[in-house]
Amino acid sequence: MAVCARLCGVGQSRRCRRRQRNNQQDQGSDSDMDEEEEERIVGQRLGDAGGCGGPDRGVATAGPSDAGEYVNRGGFLDRRSTGPPHPESLVELPPELLVEIFSLLPGTVLPNVALVCKKFRQILNTETIWRRRCMEEFGMKEDLRKMEAGGVSSQDLYVKRVNPRVKSGRFMKLLPDYEHMDYRDVYTHLLHPYRHILGLWQPDIGPYGGLLNVVVDGLFIIGWMYLPPHDPRVEDPMRRRPLFRIHMWESNKATVECMYGHKGPHKGDIQTGKKDEFSTKCNQTDHHRMPGGRQEEFRTWLEEEWGRTLEEIFHEHMQELILMKFIYTSQYDNCLTYRRIYLPPAMPSDLLQPGLFKGTYGSHGLEIVMLSFHGNSARATKLTGDPNVPAGQLTLDVDLSRPVVLPELEQQRNIEELSRLVLGVHEEVQREVEQQANGTPATVRQAAEGACGGASGAEEMEADHVACVDNCQSGPSGSSSNPPEALPFILPLGVMARNEVYPRTCRKCFYGTGLIAGHGFTSPERTPGLFVLFDEDRFGFIWLELKSFSLYSRLTDHLAHAHAPNMERFEAMLRNMQSWTS
Repeated sequence: MAVCARLCGVGQSRRCRRRQRNNQQDQGSDSDMDEEEEERIVGQRLGDAGGCGGPDRGVATAGPSDAGEYVNRGGFLDRRSTGPPHPESLVELPPELLVEIFSLLPGTVLPNVALVCKKFRQILNTETIWRRRCMEEFGMKEDLRKMEAGGVSSQDLYVKRVNPRVKSGRFMKLLPDYEHMDYRDVYTHLLHPYRHILGLWQPDIGPYGGLLNVVVDGLFIIGWMYLPPHDPRVEDPMRRRPLFRIHMWESNKATVECMYGHKGPHKGDIQTGKKDEFSTKCNQTDHHRMPGGRQEEFRTWLEEEWGRTLEEIFHEHMQELILMKFIYTSQYDNCLTYRRIYLPPAMPSDLLQPGLFKGTYGSHGLEIVMLSFHGNSARATKLTGDPNVPAGQLTLDVDLSRPVVLPELEQQRNIEELSRLVLGVHEEVQREVEQQANGTPATVRQAAEGACGGASGAEEMEADHVACVDNCQSGPSGSSSNPPEALPFILPLGVMARNEVYPRTCRKCFYGTGLIAGHGFTSPERTPGLFVLFDEDRFGFIWLELKSFSLYSRLTDHLAHAHAPNMERFEAMLRNMQSWTS
């Protein structure tokens, strides 16, 4: 009722407001005369004219044209209002205020509000209420009327991506008549029924995985498959490909269309079963075929997936991997099962902002990983994978309690020197694991050995420890007023990098392990390496055993409906991801 009181002006009574004005007059504002003071004087004069003068007469009578009564209060005749009383319930409020109140309620409760009375049911037909619900709950930014006048440019874009020869005029004939559609229909028949599929999803495509983002775009719900940029341009923006779309027809019925293939949208279906899971099905898979058969389909897929032809790929092993991926992924014909994934929650103690990154993985090309923080550990989980290490596996595990101080720039070129630093920490970790397995307490690490990678000698240990405190402290990158000093960085000779353009300065380095395995995820093992933090949006990892370097760059796309409710739900999702591919 407090909200209602604010919206409909129900507050202090006229008597209270008049008392405030009398107090102001006592303070020297008696020169101001408002409408009610004039009414008091007029009422007193009417009382005198009617023979009811004198303060001891009680109540003065007024003529039939007066809208109130006059009572004696302290020698003055006061007017008592006999107009309509203040509203005592929502039903008595004006319609425009009810529209404002109902616009603040979740759309899921509005049908129950309509059951209260006929007046509420009629008011809930107001477009303003449902337009606000569509915008606030689902982020719909397009105006239905503007889309009519503007020709629905966003929908025209989706078809042009599929077939550039299709003109917008021809495409408009395929669209429903939006003139007879309103926001309530869109909310009731499109947005609300499919609200559970909005957000991020991982398709079940064997070891390859993927990243699907389902969003509301105008009068469409679009399922965008996110693809990394072409190898090795890791810092380029992500590519997107529409897999399906849902929109309204004149019959107020949502229609699902498959967008896979090169013949435009065609009939599809979406099925929701288990919680946080749904499936798509194409009902016209012939639209996926091309006139030139599988060879033409492969050449087209290769150009889209890798940005090159098979003749331009000279590495025989890479050719085999590419052909294997095409054969495996094309058999699904966009009939896939998706499982929900969340973005990692951010904590003040995080080394950098967690999120999604694109990374280089040698002959496998670019893959997408999710960086998250768990106490003193930073973990990168694969969202897209390969036949060796599939999607869902923990590709990097970094120990933030074990910083590594890089040597001078000339010594960084020596792979043996870097290996000595990292392997020294690795051996110490192995000893602690063995001691814990044997049930004996872990030995206390020497300060310089644990923090600075195994320096020997009292003076050297002290100097290296000071350097670790100054340059390698773990913690949030933005928690200090003074950001870490940029340190020179160069890859050791003999370490292969897919991208020759990598940062030449870094902020911090830590010991970590990376997951490697044989084909088919056979004989998996964690191998030591060096995690290098370049800035807020880039980090790298040196795989010592493989003598290779992976560069990771942040995915900057805005991803709505993707944040985890809490850390427990996020960690449960990570465990489920690993079970999907193990």
